[in-house]
Amino acid sequence: MKKNMGTVDRVLRAVLAVIVVILYVAGSISGVAAVILGIVAVVFLLTSITGVCPVYVPFGISTIKKEK
Repeated sequence: MKKNMGTVDRVLRAVLAVIVVILYVAGSISGVAAVILGIVAVVFLLTSITGVCPVYVPFGISTIKKEK
């Protein structure tokens, strides 16, 4: 697939995933909230690594800066 995520988008998602992991390890989140946020964190981490967000595709969204 063609990349559709810019650097800022990718870094923001990775940071949010790390924050969720830190909250879980610190014991701030648990139970259902921890599972849901954990799944979201994994998805964010995978999309930030690959640079492709499947949700953006049907809407034609791209956060990559266009060259002039």
